[in-house]
Amino acid sequence: MARSKTSGAWMQEHVSDAYVRRAQREGYRSRAAYKLLEIARADRLITPGMTVVDLGAAPGGWSQVAAQLAGPRGKVIAVDVLEMEALRSVVFVRGDLGEAGTVEQVQSALQAAPVDLVLSDMAPNISGISVSDQARAVHLAELALTFSVKWLKPDGNLLVKTFQGTGFPQLREMLSRHFRQVASRKPDASRGRSSEVYLLCRGLIRRA
Repeated sequence: MARSKTSGAWMQEHVSDAYVRRAQREGYRSRAAYKLLEIARADRLITPGMTVVDLGAAPGGWSQVAAQLAGPRGKVIAVDVLEMEALRSVVFVRGDLGEAGTVEQVQSALQAAPVDLVLSDMAPNISGISVSDQARAVHLAELALTFSVKWLKPDGNLLVKTFQGTGFPQLREMLSRHFRQVASRKPDASRGRSSEVYLLCRGLIRRA
């Protein structure tokens, strides 16, 4: 089947992307690693010994960064519906976060360790129908919030990807009800034309 002009243009942009080439040189699985690196360094988000859960982890770029920064005393649990090649110091759970069985596997992998940080780079498969795509993106962010409220330790943090558009203000307000601070981050590695934004949520409010 002939490749469409759109897919051909995307491939050309991908192979010429500076972050793609840098990831290949430096051994990261995806250019997305540099998004987390920038945020983590600027906000001192990941420190040695932390327990981190990475939602929507495949192919593993964020998990690599988390394991690197958390160090040998840290613990990183990666979760995705897609298969992911093994990473040293990372425990992988394959499954849908919306299913109880997947959450049970994550719980088992944690071995009662309190979760310091939840990362979510989850994004829907884009259909091209903006209203539908935005609704699905917000739903994934809500799944990450639900998981975080249950599993984060008091004052734990969440970094979640979403997209500006319909439902974004409501999502941010929802996050603000559960965390003491919510701030937007747009790392340099995010493509300029993309509406993606990362919400950094600090200080989970643990209610009685």
